[in-house]
Amino acid sequence: MKVSEILKVKGDILYTITPDTPLQEAVETMAEKDIGSLVVMEFGELVGMLTFREVMKTLYKNKGTVGTDTVRKHMDDHPISITPDTEVNEVRRLMLERHARYVPVVSAKTLYGVISFYDVAKAVFEAQSFENKMLKAYIRDWPSEGDE
Repeated sequence: MKVSEILKVKGDILYTITPDTPLQEAVETMAEKDIGSLVVMEFGELVGMLTFREVMKTLYKNKGTVGTDTVRKHMDDHPISITPDTEVNEVRRLMLERHARYVPVVSAKTLYGVISFYDVAKAVFEAQSFENKMLKAYIRDWPSEGDE
């Protein structure tokens, strides 16, 4: 299974911000939209990711407030990215290796979406459930010795 298949099912809603967006505004967007990440874009290119991990680190550092800084100061400015052709097993490996819950999908500097750990887990579960149903149907319809 490829990332492009997950994106087809997930849909194309994508939230982005600029690095100069106030962090408070970014946090409000994340809360209002019930999302765990924002893609940081500048001049049409991916320059970072802001996830709840960076927000939590900032809250801890600032003793419970996000402060008045912009996203640029707190974003992950070297996020891993994948392409629509990346295999799901490779995505799983990368996410586990880098402790990444959200990975942007980019090809030729075009942003296609974000894949979350949840999206990957759901896709793998559904694929395994389908295979399981097919195997059970195959076994159930196995010809008996007298049918040959």
